[in-house]
Amino acid sequence: MDRTMRGWGSGLVGVIIFSGSLPATRVAVGDFSPLFLTSARAVIAALLGAAFLVLLRQAKPGRRDLASLAMVALGVVVGFPLLTALALQHITSAHSIVFIGLLPLATAIFGVLRGGERPKSVFWLFSGFGAATVAGFALFNSGLGSLTGDLLMVAAVLLCGFGYAEGAALSRRVGGWQVISWALLLSLPMMATVALVTMPESWSGIGAPAWLGLAYVSVFSMLIGFVFWYRGLALGGIAGVGQLQLLQPFFGLALAGLLLHEPVAWTMIAATGLVVLFVAGAKRFA
Repeated sequence: MDRTMRGWGSGLVGVIIFSGSLPATRVAVGDFSPLFLTSARAVIAALLGAAFLVLLRQAKPGRRDLASLAMVALGVVVGFPLLTALALQHITSAHSIVFIGLLPLATAIFGVLRGGERPKSVFWLFSGFGAATVAGFALFNSGLGSLTGDLLMVAAVLLCGFGYAEGAALSRRVGGWQVISWALLLSLPMMATVALVTMPESWSGIGAPAWLGLAYVSVFSMLIGFVFWYRGLALGGIAGVGQLQLLQPFFGLALAGLLLHEPVAWTMIAATGLVVLFVAGAKRFA
């Protein structure tokens, strides 16, 4: 298997892991405050990442890498988790998919600006159609939103796309799992302080679903998913592999159908088929 295909395979695993992030966040903010959830998930993931760095005896990042690590932390450790947690207090996780559909396009744009990539012009056509398909499907199925929630999701998508592209460019030199581990560790002092300040007054009222949501976003969304995702972006290209995020909403809905026995509409199957075609086209011209 060549380098590009390994990148797409790794990226696909990352997307499948990320597909549970928004539903898990939606459940967790039912009992945890957005600030505590954002900081706690970062602290837990940072401790796990630090353990891997120590056990595998990884060298410290150079001074030239610190600025990039800080930007990664701003985008994917602090910005996206916090803004989506705040947004999900105003909108449903289904409505948030409208904006997640724009994330591949944002990642591709920052891949050009920060990663030095130059996709062919036809790539942008496929990327734009794919984003429009996901956003249209989600908007049709999600009902009305909230201006506050929508603006928070737009900001979250921009920061996340920036963090993805910056981390992928750096992982070509440092390594994918090392990038997210060092970014988490860099943000640990601040996030630990926020977690202590925003800690719930009583733990007795926290339900099991909220704990499971926190566990998922801490271990999988914040760490393990990035191990596969950054590796995929580095090997297969930021702009191209980033289009796999178009499939994320449909993976999430499919999981809901399998695990929660929710009905799967024919429109989901049709939209998924279209998105697969657009992703294939984007891959061809990336």
